Amino acid sequence: MSSPAPTLTTKHWLIIVIASIGFLFDTYELLMTPLVAAPAIAELLKLPPSNPIVTSWVGNLLTIAAVCGGVFGLLGGWLIDKFGRKTIMAASIFLYSAAPFCAAFSTSIEWFVVFRSATFIGVCVEFVAAVTWLAEVFQDKKQKEKWLGITQAFASVGGVAVTLMSIWINGKLKAGGLPSFSLPAGLDGTVASWRYLLMTGILPAIPIALLLPFVPESQVWREKKASGALKRPSFGGLFSPELRKVTLVTTILSACAYGIAFGALQVTVARVTPGLPELAPQAKTMAPMIAEAKALNTQLNALPAGDPGRKDLVGKIKENAIQQAPHKKVVDEMSSKVQFRQEMGGLLGRVLLAVLLIVGISRVALLKVFQVPALIILPATYFMLFEKGGEAFLWGYFLCGLVTVAQFSYFGEYLPKIFPLHLRGTGGSFATNVGGRMIGTCMATVNTSWLAPLLAGGIQNVRPSHVALAAGYIATTMAVIALIVGFFLPEPKGEE
Repeated sequence: MSSPAPTLTTKHWLIIVIASIGFLFDTYELLMTPLVAAPAIAELLKLPPSNPIVTSWVGNLLTIAAVCGGVFGLLGGWLIDKFGRKTIMAASIFLYSAAPFCAAFSTSIEWFVVFRSATFIGVCVEFVAAVTWLAEVFQDKKQKEKWLGITQAFASVGGVAVTLMSIWINGKLKAGGLPSFSLPAGLDGTVASWRYLLMTGILPAIPIALLLPFVPESQVWREKKASGALKRPSFGGLFSPELRKVTLVTTILSACAYGIAFGALQVTVARVTPGLPELAPQAKTMAPMIAEAKALNTQLNALPAGDPGRKDLVGKIKENAIQQAPHKKVVDEMSSKVQFRQEMGGLLGRVLLAVLLIVGISRVALLKVFQVPALIILPATYFMLFEKGGEAFLWGYFLCGLVTVAQFSYFGEYLPKIFPLHLRGTGGSFATNVGGRMIGTCMATVNTSWLAPLLAGGIQNVRPSHVALAAGYIATTMAVIALIVGFFLPEPKGEE
């Protein structure tokens, strides 16, 4: 008969709280980007939000931030093994708390990009540090699996939290209820909502600073470090004969999971939703207005910065935006509904994974629980349900979020177990950042800049249906590769 699990101490509960806060704000900080990027860049460049230059800069921001997050996140994994799990996790949380707060005071596009990239770096490092720390502070195997699963579920709460915060800020601004906090004002003399939302990024630093002094570093890491038995971390060690296979397999699987998320799920809200059948009346009405806005913006961009004709064009662009507003509101409401379904699906996926971890399914079999349904759900959603729209598409997208996000939590639980103590941070960071952040996130660009235009016969012909079709091809391809490669995934060996 198995012995009962040890009673959790106050320190254990504090660790659980800190990790949950960290995971929640990981998502919170990242999902600020789609809410603040376009309005912030438009204000900093003094251009209308619909201007193609603004759209281009949004793409540049996402690419630069993802590359910085991947590169420095990889370095962060090495630092986790070198200087300790708690130390680097705390540093990364303070980094991703301070960076958005500083971004709120940006007066140039360059500094805005720097601070948003720093936010991505902090998030990429924090995730690996937190799961490695959690994996080592619980001595009981069942408790470890249980709390790794439960704490990671808070990541999905972060998406809901940042959306609610944005709604609250906009409501307060309309009522004139927020002080300026010395934030830079826009051309209309008021402080934009995106600056207030970025300021809230400082929130996780407050409880973390209060709680960290009362929790310990990983005991097993600290003892081996003190005794001199801890081997030096190195990236070369990941490709030693005994680790080469698991390094390559986990990197490919991480790339596939992120590829589905960015190449399909993340482009759906903004680029696919407007093409749903129920939005056809809005699309038809807005088409000539969008064409007019493009023509006006082209004229605006052709004029030099000091040309007096720019003021008149900007006025016409604003009038065009006012005409589109009531129709765009309907589209935005549907986009919010689509986003909410995906967030709820992701949350259920994380909860379901935590339950299955507690049940005790083998790690290889557990991954198949989500990979096999993904082969059916992903293509069905984008190739069939998108054309039907309505609740059929919303529930399909909900399930897409479930099977994809659950795999993120899976790797958070699996990676710390499969690599040896001195390479847990380095190995987990390599798989997550090289595979996921550097390779997987590129699928968004593959979709919108190559595959969708190829299917449409030119970028000027791209419609939401082409982006949906490209998303289906990318997601299905990633799911097939992941299922095949998953058969080479080894079971973790006994606890060290």
